[in-house]
Order: sequence, then C-alpha cells, then structure tokens
Amino acid sequence: PRTGINEINLPARQPGSSIMPGKVNPVIPEVVNQVAFNIIGNDVTVTMAAEAGQLELNAFEPIIFYNLFQSIETITYAVQTLVDNCVTGITANVEHCKSQVENSVGIVTAVSPHIGYQKATEIAKEALETGAPVRELLIRDKLLTSEELDIILNPISMTRPGISGAELLKSKE
Repeated sequence: PRTGINEINLPARQPGSSIMPGKVNPVIPEVVNQVAFNIIGNDVTVTMAAEAGQLELNAFEPIIFYNLFQSIETITYAVQTLVDNCVTGITANVEHCKSQVENSVGIVTAVSPHIGYQKATEIAKEALETGAPVRELLIRDKLLTSEELDIILNPISMTRPGISGAELLKSKE
C-alpha cells in the first residue's frame, strides 16, 4: 500500500487483497484493461477482414461491422464504469506529493536563474550526497531566503512558461 509513487488513492471497490490485508486492488482499472484487450482483438479481426476484400468487394463486412459496433458499445460502458467507479473517487495524497517535490533535487532547475548555474550544481551535488533537502541547503548557505523560495517554488509559478519567481530577478536589478 505504501509503495510506488503513492500520489493518488483509488476508491476501494471490493475487499482488499487476499494476501495483503488493507491493500486496495485497482479492480476498475483492471476491468478497463480487459476491455482494451478485447477491443484490440476486435481490431485485429476488423483489419484482417478489411484486408481480405478484393475487387472493391468485401464479403467480410458482417464481421467488420459486428466487431466495430461491439467495440464501440463495450468501450462506452467501460469508460462510464471507469468514470463512475474510479475517476470520481480518486483523491490526491497532497502532503506526500508536496514532500516529493520539496525533497527532489530537480528543484535546483527552478532556482538556477536566481543563484547561478555553478551554485545550483553545487547544491544539487551536496543534496544528492547527503540526502539533505535542497531548500534547507539554500537557506543554510544564505543563497535564498525562505520567503524567496516560497515564491520561486510555488507550483503554479513553476508550471507556467518562463522563469519561476522572475519578479525577484527584476527587483534585484
């Protein structure tokens, strides 16, 4: 239950695993996978039947249409099942996701324009070697303040085009 990336929680739709108490099996996504396997099989049938037509005639149209319509109907039900019984019940592990981002060495990319490539490289290297959070190292070395890091590492700012925290760079000019 606490392995993998653990970014989301799936809704429990049946009792847990028979060998792992408390585990939530992803039964709805597994059902959708099975539907996909069936549709892939239908696609192979449609492809082969379409290829078998000759001289602008195709005696295999019944199997083409049967499998095509079956696939459309099946995928329609599968998508509705996925939405109703899985997607609408997914919750985010907000604190875990936040911790993953904050403890990622990758955030040096966002601070690099503010402290320079060389300093960012040194911080990244130390974080990798010691396991210390990048934020902690930046504050310890007085490269950035906690307030500046809050602006630079704001998830909304980091996902927009441009330099995260660009307003800080302008104020230093």
